[in-house]
Amino acid sequence: MIELIAALQPLVVGAVLIWSARVKLFSRHAAAAAHGSALVRLLGQRRALPAYRLLGGVELTLGALLLLPPVLRLEAVAATVLAVGFLGYLTYARRAAPTSSCGCLSARTAPVSGRSLARAALLVAAGGLAAVSPGGWSDALSERPLAGTVVLVAELAAVVALSPELDAAWLLPLRRLRARLTHPLRGGSGVPLLATVQQLQLSDAYRRVAPLLRSDVREHWDDGDWRFVGHAAQYRGRPVTAVFAVPLTDREPDAVRVAVVDDASGQTLLSLAGTPPAGPRLAVVPA
Repeated sequence: MIELIAALQPLVVGAVLIWSARVKLFSRHAAAAAHGSALVRLLGQRRALPAYRLLGGVELTLGALLLLPPVLRLEAVAATVLAVGFLGYLTYARRAAPTSSCGCLSARTAPVSGRSLARAALLVAAGGLAAVSPGGWSDALSERPLAGTVVLVAELAAVVALSPELDAAWLLPLRRLRARLTHPLRGGSGVPLLATVQQLQLSDAYRRVAPLLRSDVREHWDDGDWRFVGHAAQYRGRPVTAVFAVPLTDREPDAVRVAVVDDASGQTLLSLAGTPPAGPRLAVVPA
């Protein structure tokens, strides 16, 4: 398997280099990307853009050579040296100009981070494997097309995941989708959870048990006209849950009730509203 992986590395490195060159040579935002990078600190304002373009030309040439069989060992060695240069540059940028943008795979502003360094290290490793590979990528794909495709997709996905400047293309849409599906600030009633938390934090019940609390909101659920909000807490040395009952139709903080429930036994140890009939999950329903 290691021989297959090594043989496919020229494709991975070549694809990344050509994508990076596309940004530097053909993007209309290339000048802004160059001037927002650490090249300004390293070379000066006037030399930053020419150096950025020159690097793009080198990436395009070397990337094309890696994608066109046969792949020569010299080409793989050159890709490894270039990746080492990337890693050194990003390390310098993070220390000398921490607010500068990477300018690597997108013109979008994205400061150098640990993910950027990990991506550069991945390219160094990929180039090194390509340099020691005894076979070419075309033969490897011909012999094991399915396994080869899986390796390529996994590696390119890793490159994308390690590229902060590409987050807007995949990570942010996923987060928006998750928010639409889970409604993190909304309960079943349509009342935002934030409004409920603000109401209970203004209540006398919250102030009286606040010294016991050990977490933010851990869970919440609605039952009828009430919303129940649970916090981890500690009472007399034992782990407990502080469950607040907040009315959905009454915005007055004084209407909030609270009960402290033992995590091990489920017993209500303290209640500021009496002990009413059992609710849907815990024996905490306002009187």
